[in-house]
Amino acid sequence: MASISAASPVAAKAAAFAHKNELAAAAVAPSQQQQQRRVSGRRARSGRVRAVATPARAPRAPSSTGSVKSAMTMTEKILARASERASLEPGENVWVDVDVLMTHDVCGPGTIGIFKREFGEDAKVWDREKVVIIPDHYIFTSDERANRNVDILRDFCMEQNIKYFYDIKDLSNFKANPDYKGVCHVALAQEGHCRPGEVLLGTDSHTCNAGAFGQFATGIGNTDAGFVMGTGKALLKVPPTIRFVLDGEMPPYLLAKDLILQIIGEISVSGATYKSMEFVGSTVESLNMEERMTLCNMVIEAGGKNGVVPADQTTFNYLEGKTSVEYEPVYSDAQARFVSDYRFDVSKLEPVVAKPHSPDNRALARECKDVKIDRVYIGSCTGGKTEDFFAAAKVFLASGKKVKVPTFLVPATQKVWMDIYSIPVPGAGGKTCSQIFEEAGCDTPASPSCGACLGGPRDTYARMNEPMVCVSTTNRNFPGRMGHKEGQIYLASPFTAAASALTGYVTDPRDFLM
Repeated sequence: MASISAASPVAAKAAAFAHKNELAAAAVAPSQQQQQRRVSGRRARSGRVRAVATPARAPRAPSSTGSVKSAMTMTEKILARASERASLEPGENVWVDVDVLMTHDVCGPGTIGIFKREFGEDAKVWDREKVVIIPDHYIFTSDERANRNVDILRDFCMEQNIKYFYDIKDLSNFKANPDYKGVCHVALAQEGHCRPGEVLLGTDSHTCNAGAFGQFATGIGNTDAGFVMGTGKALLKVPPTIRFVLDGEMPPYLLAKDLILQIIGEISVSGATYKSMEFVGSTVESLNMEERMTLCNMVIEAGGKNGVVPADQTTFNYLEGKTSVEYEPVYSDAQARFVSDYRFDVSKLEPVVAKPHSPDNRALARECKDVKIDRVYIGSCTGGKTEDFFAAAKVFLASGKKVKVPTFLVPATQKVWMDIYSIPVPGAGGKTCSQIFEEAGCDTPASPSCGACLGGPRDTYARMNEPMVCVSTTNRNFPGRMGHKEGQIYLASPFTAAASALTGYVTDPRDFLM
């Protein structure tokens, strides 16, 4: 791969983007010593696609993993490899090669506009197979501006021949539109765009979701995305890493949502500002991929730059059949430096919620038993995956009762929607989630989208158009987040959300699961 020199078109474009601030100075020619180290110190990348190895892998010693110098964290190793550096230190600004760029209907038009303005109306993206465009936010609405955003994406993807454009068209029945996927972060994983050791950038703050696969994934703005779209490169500051060690057997009434709310409540919404959050320990190793995604999804709510979980056999099994692109996992070295360690005995934790109006406003679910609610919302990239709906169904099944408040179900993707209707829930006598939800009196599962997670146009399904109290499996509870600015949102796990739907109050799921 070519390095960036001060005289190159890329560097010139970078300087224009930086608008004369100090970041533009990072686009300098590498020293001769650095060039020699790059040539001799690592294997050249090949553009050829190879089949990914999926059989069980022998355990790796951390110091022998990856293709870069030891004594680094996972995040430092990934960025070192992407920048062709033997080693990196937190705080360094480096140019990295981007493996995947994702954008959606809210930020995509702005990104495209910047790309065309800076590179030319007839410019081509750097790699049509590495740009992934997924409309998902304001989809099922009559709002003309929202619909126009999707039209802009469609026109651009046709013009650029973008390979991975997951289109949505109004065909009255979304099942008739096989290209549509749903919420971008879950769709990226299901479609094989998340791979260990890679760099994935997206124009959405919850792009950190993909860190569950042992990759560097973070959100960027439209300006940065427009530059990546034209060059395949991004200027990033290497973040220091906080390590979270979660050990102990996971109680049957806890989910990953409880774990991440516990962590955010511990360190606050600014406790990991511009830091990598690395999750390790026996509890993390026991989690399936969707639960690991929940952990990484909400690191941004703690201010984190990215979250990472070391790739293991669970990761490799999930990726089997989803990608043919070769990937190389990396792992933190035993001597890696972490700015701090947090340790949790998960077996001693209880179900928690985040009270209005901040994700770090942590409280035990049982402490909020007198909070009367108006509705329950189960959905989003955080809490609308297949395992999330299975968890909710388990509570409804155990209770045998009907919900006492409107309960809205919004699957994250089309695949999740199909799973709800087709996969029997374990221990339910062959019943599917959809059958259990119907018996419990829940609303019919909606078409996949971001839904009311971030409010959206007034006609968005399940939007809070008046002051209400809602228990939600989403990720944010700021004023106005789900619609009305006086709405009150209690963030919770699918277990707690389902239990609350059955009582009409914030409810500890142990009332039904124990």
